[in-house]
Amino acid sequence: MAIAPYASPVERAWYWIFRALCGLVLLFLIAPILVIMPLSFNSEPYFSYPMPGLSLRWYEEFFTSERWQTALRNSVIVAVATTALSTALGTLAALGLSRPNFPGRATVMALLISPMVVPIVITAVGIYFFYAMIGLSNSFPGLILAHTALATPFVVITVTATLIGFDQTLIRAGASLGANPPRVFFKVMLPLILPGVISGALFAFVTSFDEVVVVLFLASPEQRTLPKQMFTGIREMISPTITAAATLLILFSVFALTTVKLLRRRAERLRGIRS
Repeated sequence: MAIAPYASPVERAWYWIFRALCGLVLLFLIAPILVIMPLSFNSEPYFSYPMPGLSLRWYEEFFTSERWQTALRNSVIVAVATTALSTALGTLAALGLSRPNFPGRATVMALLISPMVVPIVITAVGIYFFYAMIGLSNSFPGLILAHTALATPFVVITVTATLIGFDQTLIRAGASLGANPPRVFFKVMLPLILPGVISGALFAFVTSFDEVVVVLFLASPEQRTLPKQMFTGIREMISPTITAAATLLILFSVFALTTVKLLRRRAERLRGIRS
């Protein structure tokens, strides 16, 4: 927000002071990230400054080590399956909640987003005891279903926010032309809400890909994911390869957030065109 041209000197001074304070808070929050990323290029196997030299050896170890590549492959498998399930379920739930005559909407919404509110440790313990009774512990399907429960609320929220600006008369127009409900959804509704669906899918993917607490409770050594591998490496054998993996995760998160921002702008432009 730009400062008004008629602002007083005090208002102008407070404007710049406020911006400086926000910048300092932001720098304080991202300082740990800025410190870790250069260490991934350290030529020595120590976490120390100043660095004696620069090297890509830790990135080479990350991409060539079977242990790290297995963990990366497991994370991708779980995250992709979780994204597919949570996107489908979350989109269907958002479509139902967007109907004006949906009974108990507030209660259902509270139940759907409860995994975002309940501490993750409590959720992990509850899932662990439940899986122990039905035999889903130490399995990929169990881990995927647990991550789906954690990721679906993000899809529900983003798709619901997109449906707020959706013109419901378009559905009636499609039905009046003889299209059945699935055809109306795929031909009329989905192209317009697609930015919200993709944003929710990206949030679901990042949620699953970065999750470690549930994995620690449910996964066996065969289902070791990348965050679990990093956590185990910090406890057992500290290696700068962890900083290389962390840097790659940070870059991926920045890419995902940038994509979500661009999709949100596209959705705003589409709502502006329709209005």
